[in-house]
Amino acid sequence: VRKTAARIELVYNYFPRLAERRKQLAGYLSGGEQQMLAIGRALMAGPRIMMLDEPSMGLSPLLVQEVCGIVRRLNQQEGLTILLVEQNASFALAVADHGYIMEDGKVVLEGSAAELRGNEEVQKFSPGGGKKEGGGFRKVKWYRRKKRWV
Repeated sequence: VRKTAARIELVYNYFPRLAERRKQLAGYLSGGEQQMLAIGRALMAGPRIMMLDEPSMGLSPLLVQEVCGIVRRLNQQEGLTILLVEQNASFALAVADHGYIMEDGKVVLEGSAAELRGNEEVQKFSPGGGKKEGGGFRKVKWYRRKKRWV
């Protein structure tokens, strides 16, 4: 019982909005609140690793920043390893230590988050960067196909 109460308190500390709305049904929460609830539910299991699939999808830019900060804090303060699958490169690289850029199921680029943030081609294909040349990473000069299988 103590463990459960401590975990509920942890979730409410990270997501005070959930504490305010704890009597509401999940279906009546906003999209951002539902995303917070999904993360909070996962935290209740006391994981050491958590996979988040598109946590920024459908959220306003303000909520994306809030979720980004919470994900970063969970990693730094709770020691939680997070596997993040995200199309929003700026969000993903803001919270990641290391990243892999994939296209059509293949890794086309990898490196530290700082290296990838500074990469001109990653910026070009990120939301807001504009896909000026079109065609994805395959048409970018530096892309060289590498065999990644045995």
